[in-house]
Amino acid sequence: MTPPLPAPTPTTILWDVDGTLLFNAAAGGGALYHLAVEEAVGRELSPPLPRAHGKTDGQILFEILDAFDYPAERQPEALARLDALSVARHEAGERRVIAPGVPEALAAMAERGFMNALLTGNSATRTRVKLEGAGLDPALFDWSRSYFGGSARVRSEITLAARAGIPGERLVIIGDTPRDDEAARAAGMPFIAVATGVYTVEELRETTAVVVVADLAHGLPAVLDALDELDAA
Repeated sequence: MTPPLPAPTPTTILWDVDGTLLFNAAAGGGALYHLAVEEAVGRELSPPLPRAHGKTDGQILFEILDAFDYPAERQPEALARLDALSVARHEAGERRVIAPGVPEALAAMAERGFMNALLTGNSATRTRVKLEGAGLDPALFDWSRSYFGGSARVRSEITLAARAGIPGERLVIIGDTPRDDEAARAAGMPFIAVATGVYTVEELRETTAVVVVADLAHGLPAVLDALDELDAA
């Protein structure tokens, strides 16, 4: 009698938001972090710090506080102001754009029995208003399996938390920056790269990504093939 085939390993796809699901915000979005810290400490701070792509909300706020000699304990207050400012912008009509092929990619993952969840450097509040502002239904994602970076000093804190919180499953990161790759490697997760953020295909090929695609509109078959290869490994 032929033994039954082993059940496939459950898979959760952990999606980054900015540059992956949605196009990056227009110029000036980084100033919101600086304004949030100014509101938290009650005075103007100058000059603003540059903001590197791929950092978490928490990391950016901690760095601004440190640069102006404020204690790290002020970070939760700054994050609360950042969330409030983001909600206010959303309610005032700020909108974002879904990256090419994202709805089809989410549907394809679900059809294969994969769970779609989020792993992002944004807080949960900011993530929700960004998705809603782009017209991407937050209900497409399992929020109980999602992880956020509002308080994280580095991105690997989020991936390590996801790995600990979802044991026994394959977790795959889909993102657009080398920082996504670094965080995925820290937690032993495969990384799939899409070049819809600020990094090019060539730059992302310098990472350990199992596949790099220009966008999900044209690259979805290659992404699905890479996931099949992971399943067969």
